[in-house]
Amino acid sequence: METTQAVINPTTPPSQDIHTNKFTLPDHTQLPDSDGTFVLAKRTVGQNFQEHPQSIVLTSSIEPVLQKLHPDGNYCIGQDSGIYWRLTEPPEKGAEAPDWFYVPNVPPFLNGEYRRSYVLWKEFVAPLIAIEFVSGNGSEERDATPPSETEKAGKFWVYEQAIHIPFYAVFEARKALLEVYRLVDGRYEKMQPNERNHFPIYPMGVELGLIENDGLPWVRWWDDVGNLLLTGDERAIVERQARLQAEDARQQATLAQQQAEEIAQQATLAQQQAEEMAEQERQQKEKLATYLRSLGINPDDI
Repeated sequence: METTQAVINPTTPPSQDIHTNKFTLPDHTQLPDSDGTFVLAKRTVGQNFQEHPQSIVLTSSIEPVLQKLHPDGNYCIGQDSGIYWRLTEPPEKGAEAPDWFYVPNVPPFLNGEYRRSYVLWKEFVAPLIAIEFVSGNGSEERDATPPSETEKAGKFWVYEQAIHIPFYAVFEARKALLEVYRLVDGRYEKMQPNERNHFPIYPMGVELGLIENDGLPWVRWWDDVGNLLLTGDERAIVERQARLQAEDARQQATLAQQQAEEIAQQATLAQQQAEEMAEQERQQKEKLATYLRSLGINPDDI
């Protein structure tokens, strides 16, 4: 896991504390989290209707894994949230908003509140993985253009050269295409899928891949042996089915036990009836033998 010191633009002056005469860098409460050109614009014109549920699916299905990886709860997940990597004017020029990202070993809250954005010069820990959902032709997500005085840096360049995110995935739903890049010696290398057509994300012990549902491709997680990681709703359905199956099995076992008890009772009753009939027959024979003896006839000679 790489740790990243934020890139600070030396031409942009930080704020100054007039009481201490010290320069301070802005935190997540002082930086925009939506402005019409950075996060808000992407939400209103750039996204399609699949992106929001896709983010929820990724988060819901990976959380049990992350809870095991971080029993102390120290991790955070960003969904279309800003990552400030460079101090600029305006601030949004030094930020990117991945559709989904995960940062290990950082507290989920700052001073008791959710982050409005993820500020690298305050946190210093880079996300382990970022995922972008393509809404256009994919050029924005693969743009490796470095920053200039007039132009904002391309996403690919920022994630690779500035933030140093170890794993970067690009999902094109229209093409049912998933590309995953891994940072090797400071450069992204395109990963090749394994035999399950998944991309291993080694530090998390999971794999990333595509699955089709209702005719649409979805990015999903699998464990390292190929078991699909279920969302909370899917887990609830499976648990409900398991409860129903267990209840059905219990009812069947109860019915089988009742039937076995009835059969046992019938067998006992039949045994009792057979014993009673045998006793009646013995008594009748005894009476006949007694009668024959009274007539002077030996019943054994008959």
